Amino acid sequence: MKLQWIFSFLSVLAVLCFLTIKNYQNRVYDWDLPGYLGCLYSAEFPDSPEKVHELTYSSIKKEASPLQYKDISGYVYPNKAVQAFAKNPTSFNEQLPYYRVKVGYNVLILFVYQLGFSAPVSVLLVSIISYFLSGLLLFFILKTLFPDNYLLTSLLTVGILLLPPLQFISRIPCPDMLGFLFLLIFLLGLLKKWNQWMLFLVFLITILIRPDYIIFALSYFFTLVIYTFITDNRKVDFKAFLQGIILLSLYIFIINYYHYPGWNALFYDSFIERRVFISRQSAHFTVHDYFEILFNKLINFKKVTISAVAIVALIFYFSKDLWVRVISVFIFANIYLKFLFFPDSATIRFFLGFVILLFILLLYALSKKYNGFKLDKIP
Repeated sequence: MKLQWIFSFLSVLAVLCFLTIKNYQNRVYDWDLPGYLGCLYSAEFPDSPEKVHELTYSSIKKEASPLQYKDISGYVYPNKAVQAFAKNPTSFNEQLPYYRVKVGYNVLILFVYQLGFSAPVSVLLVSIISYFLSGLLLFFILKTLFPDNYLLTSLLTVGILLLPPLQFISRIPCPDMLGFLFLLIFLLGLLKKWNQWMLFLVFLITILIRPDYIIFALSYFFTLVIYTFITDNRKVDFKAFLQGIILLSLYIFIINYYHYPGWNALFYDSFIERRVFISRQSAHFTVHDYFEILFNKLINFKKVTISAVAIVALIFYFSKDLWVRVISVFIFANIYLKFLFFPDSATIRFFLGFVILLFILLLYALSKKYNGFKLDKIP
């Protein structure tokens, strides 16, 4: 069996290397790239926004195809705000707080940049490396679930890695692939029953990568408090309260330190109108505007909804373990909590990580019920 596992791992590793190289070769220079490059060059030239702006767009122009550069500059799909960002240093600089708050992600970009890679490649390499590490971690998690089924473990690992949305995330300049890696680490910690402070550390790093993961962290601690209260003779988990307060304080510090415009500004710029100058136009919209956008986007959220509902239903069918059921509901709820705050139903990358976590949890339930898919079923 040991020999089969070695062969299985080497086969998955070969496929993973091929996919990683392929995704790097097909890397995408999109409209998020200038924001992260702006953060990188701002660290190097903090008092020269004009130089930061010039370096940002000149470095992209050197590496991106003419069509990609035209798209980044807002001319493929005409966008006056994006065109202004490419031309006006002040307008561009006002966008950077949206990107600066992703502290952990920017630190990793800076680290890769210091190794000697070009600035655009440094941003994209973080996603590529995160994809590779996620593949290795997926194999390890699935091997834990199916310790006597190397073929199933290999097929499932490769199947997940081949998902087009996951490959797309690995090719674009955004922290979502890195965030997915830490979602996998979180799930591994749950399955392995890590110490609560170890999970807290995972949440802390995840929030540094993307501060909006605070919703995921706080909802977990809320779930833990309720579960402990119900199942442990009404015991109150004060440790979870303390950890939640620490993470919330970190979140508040980050958004204030980097002058984050706020959720209402992000929602306005993403779904109503992208402002050329944040300082000159308020991000005002009504509750009616919000719900109108929400319901319109919900109509296009069918694939994620059907997939998530089906997986949760199967988890409840195959597992009688209350904790497994509670965690599945917690992850499912986070799909919709994310949607309520950022209802970009057309962009599946914001929700894919949660759906994959649910799928792995379903595999965990199946493994427990059918003894890792051995021939003998647990009575």
